Amino acid sequence: MWNWEYAIKILPEILKALKITISATFVAFVVALVVGLMLTLARRSNFKPLSLFAGGFVGFVRSTPLLVQLYFIFYVLPEYGLSLTPFVAGVIGLGLHYSTYLAEVYRGGIESIPPGQWEAAKALNFSTLNTWKKIILPQSIPPVIPVMGNYLITMFKETPILSAITLVEIMQTAKMLGSHSFRYLEAFTIVGVLFLVLSYSSSLMVRRLEVRLNLR
Repeated sequence: MWNWEYAIKILPEILKALKITISATFVAFVVALVVGLMLTLARRSNFKPLSLFAGGFVGFVRSTPLLVQLYFIFYVLPEYGLSLTPFVAGVIGLGLHYSTYLAEVYRGGIESIPPGQWEAAKALNFSTLNTWKKIILPQSIPPVIPVMGNYLITMFKETPILSAITLVEIMQTAKMLGSHSFRYLEAFTIVGVLFLVLSYSSSLMVRRLEVRLNLR
């Protein structure tokens, strides 16, 4: 049965681990944003080897499980001289995995730009860099920000998988607490409630953002 005394006792330890979960989510999201944009631009490149590589990378990553990718980064790369901490390996794995999905989000936003915008940039003799920086990206990114927010929430809910590479986030902490006390109900319930509260509040913020950007 539920034991309130034990639940209150373990709450500070779970909240401490929550900081690691949130940090891993946001750092991985930044990685996904940057790499996703690079993949999108690479796939649109006129340099064929680069566009083929980017397309192949996206297809490969999206076709293989995140767990396998994490195992490869954390357990296989050290055999070739690249040892990473669980946090860094988790952030890289999660970030690279979701960068392939955000690349499609970027692509959708870019393809929504009317052809006349590209023609106007060419008529004004804008360089390729200025065309992207001053015309295309400022118009294509704002409409897809809510979709990016949804991926951020999804990444947050995916962080328990990082426990597979020994990152002590809230799920791993709950497992450890349960194994020490043989009481799993309180620990897993608290973790579930934290995920529910944070995910739901984040989804409400994304909806408000959609309204603010006049996307609804």
